Amino acid sequence: QVRVVESGGGLVPPGGSLRLSCIVSGVAADTYPMSWYRQAPGKERELVVLITSAGVGVNYADSVKGRFTISRDNAKQSVYLQMNSLKPEDTAVYYCYVAVYRVGWHEYWGQGTQVTVPS
Repeated sequence: QVRVVESGGGLVPPGGSLRLSCIVSGVAADTYPMSWYRQAPGKERELVVLITSAGVGVNYADSVKGRFTISRDNAKQSVYLQMNSLKPEDTAVYYCYVAVYRVGWHEYWGQGTQVTVPS
């Protein structure tokens, strides 16, 4: 059973920082790219950034470039999102995502972690 669990969200003032964590179990996560998505109230879920299995962050959303950094620790089956210079528009539920191949592709999402940056 593949499980994806996020943590690290919270309330932070504008300009502050947070570090989100995502841990995956039930699969060798180091063989798969992983992603962070977010969904703000009333908006569609959007890709924030993807990290390759080799640990290269790609496809940063324009709105977070230069402020957010994705990383992974394959020994810990974990992916991280360092968020700096947070803005009110970063307020959203942040989700960790992985697609796993097991006799076909299967998508796994975490439960989400709330990030709130008050205006």
